[in-house]
Amino acid sequence: MVHQAQQLDSGQEMELIASSISKIHELEAKYGRPKNSVLLLAVSKKKSPEQIVKASRLGISHFGENYLQEAIEKINKLRELNLKWHYIGSVQSNKTREIAQSFDWVQSLDREKIALKLNEHRGNNLDALNICVQVNLSGERSKSGVSINQTEELCKLVEELPNLKLRGLMAIPAPQSDFQLQRIKFRELSRKFNALKTNYPSIDILSMGMSNDFEAAIAEGSTMVRLGTLLFGARL
Repeated sequence: MVHQAQQLDSGQEMELIASSISKIHELEAKYGRPKNSVLLLAVSKKKSPEQIVKASRLGISHFGENYLQEAIEKINKLRELNLKWHYIGSVQSNKTREIAQSFDWVQSLDREKIALKLNEHRGNNLDALNICVQVNLSGERSKSGVSINQTEELCKLVEELPNLKLRGLMAIPAPQSDFQLQRIKFRELSRKFNALKTNYPSIDILSMGMSNDFEAAIAEGSTMVRLGTLLFGARL
């Protein structure tokens, strides 16, 4: 089920994770951000429960998954660690029940139908499901997400649903190697985020930045970066 990362011994794995955490703190200081203002979401899909335990020992408590059955196995196995689990993949209608009842967060809400189903299946016996609305910044047909102009409409719906809690926005821009161009795209989402906070006080998460562009994201105000390869090493 779980593919192993590149062959690292336990000490090397811990060193890689610690280095990633340290890098985030360095970037917070470099761009005038308060210390610990950027939350690390460890993308743990295809990583073993043992690797997740190692990361948790270094203070990481938020983990992102997008293979549902694999994720549920990990959630059940590691329940005693009280980790926070984020669903980060495209949400299919037939999987909303399991996602709503197993995860703490959904990072990738992109349409009304899914919001309604998540709200229905979450029920009132659990804390409200934390929601980030996914924005398709680059207009890519291959990616989910609403346009910038549609963002507030979906946020308004989430705000009205009792079993969901609107927490913020998430985006994965088209790959771009130029640092300044990376910043321009992230700045667009950051402006929308700050505008929405005026009307939606529960919004506090701007989830943007991955292993290849998280410095630009932090520079433009990201409050959550999603690191996988940088944190755990590349998969074989």
